[in-house]
Amino acid sequence: MERWSRGTEPILLVEDKDSLRTMLRHALEAQGYSVIEARDETEARTALGQSLPAVVLSDLRLPAGDGFGVLRAAKDADPDLPVIVMTAYGSIQDAVSAMKDGALDFLAKPVDPDHLLLMVERALAQRRLLTEYNLLKEEAAKRRGMPAIIGESAAIRHTMQSVQRAAGSDTTVLLEGESGTGKELFARALHALSERANGPFIAINCAAIPDSLLEAELFGYEKGAFTGASQRKPGRFELAQRGTLFLDEVGELPLALQAKLLRAIETKRFERLGGTSTIQVDVRIVAATNRGLRQAVAARQFREDLYFRLSVFPVTIPPLRERPEDVPLLARHFVEHTCGELGRKTLNLHERALAALTAHAWPGNVRELQNALERAVILAEGDTILPGHLNLSSHAVPPAPAADPWDSINLDGSLAEATTRVVAEAERRKIQRAVRDAGGDKGRAADLLQVGYRALLVKMKELGLETDATVR
Repeated sequence: MERWSRGTEPILLVEDKDSLRTMLRHALEAQGYSVIEARDETEARTALGQSLPAVVLSDLRLPAGDGFGVLRAAKDADPDLPVIVMTAYGSIQDAVSAMKDGALDFLAKPVDPDHLLLMVERALAQRRLLTEYNLLKEEAAKRRGMPAIIGESAAIRHTMQSVQRAAGSDTTVLLEGESGTGKELFARALHALSERANGPFIAINCAAIPDSLLEAELFGYEKGAFTGASQRKPGRFELAQRGTLFLDEVGELPLALQAKLLRAIETKRFERLGGTSTIQVDVRIVAATNRGLRQAVAARQFREDLYFRLSVFPVTIPPLRERPEDVPLLARHFVEHTCGELGRKTLNLHERALAALTAHAWPGNVRELQNALERAVILAEGDTILPGHLNLSSHAVPPAPAADPWDSINLDGSLAEATTRVVAEAERRKIQRAVRDAGGDKGRAADLLQVGYRALLVKMKELGLETDATVR
């Protein structure tokens, strides 16, 4: 594994005990690492001000200040700077608290040098991956264009026409559709077609973030706004400045947050958590939901004023079962894409496989189709995907629900009239079953019904049932 060596970013080692600090420095230097030493928080802050290390390794208990202060100083210098804390075995809870505040990991004393080196390598690897990810994200942002939307059906063409019309204005758009229909894909297309295409596209899934954290994710927070807020963090609204903010699954927003979101959308102003300064943004809002917001409004689970603000321009994304003619196009696209990712020659789709794909109802929509084709590419050993590779049996359409028996019962008229008809029908069916089970013997049928023989005959006459059966 590539290591950080002398002449590159060093490791900051903060430990007040000279013997332990020397031992740890020797262990790190023996592996080619450069080390900066500090005995307390003050010296650590000075070192951080003079050069930015690759990793910080700090004891939690220090004679001047403490490891928590070192952790805060490191995160102030670089939020992505990995910090490993050391603590005595009896103070593990302090180490857990430090990790909640942003520390990467902790070491229990006495420190095992091999364990230390493993943690340092892991921290450096994570830092390299994060740097590479940020570079790739920037490169992708530069190349970002309109995503490909596959389909030639009338339903998908109509949807794209709506998206193109909406893109010409800056109005708020609500994308409605079942889960897996590709709402985020259409949101990105809307952004790419708009005048904000050169700005950022920032997405947030309102259903994937706990309610307690959602407000901070949307609006950001100031340092010290709550426990663990060791630095200022901008929210999604700020990150989407001059671009598009995509609120996925907006129907899952808690009611308490909906009022603040409504105000931010209407005024384009808000305050970070723990802040007093008003921040103004220029952001276009696109929301999406897979639940009926009108029904949620009627059930008082969603604010009516927020619904009207979000649904200025509603666009419905059709489910895949309503555009079966697009299934072969999508299937070939997913096969080609998956084969490319796996470095395989593009596989063919057998006619029977295409027929099975087209006939399937796809309750999971395009996402389910994509997953099925990715799995089929992996399972196929030859150059053709066969029906057996699709494993559609596990995706069978659930049977239609049984018809409600009450739908066939006449409930017209008053309550008394309807009740009389229902009771009479129940008595008729019960008596007929008892007579049948008794082999036509009414005496035995009366015993089964636990009524008198004459009472049974009277009731059968009232209900218009035959009474000329043999009586033992």
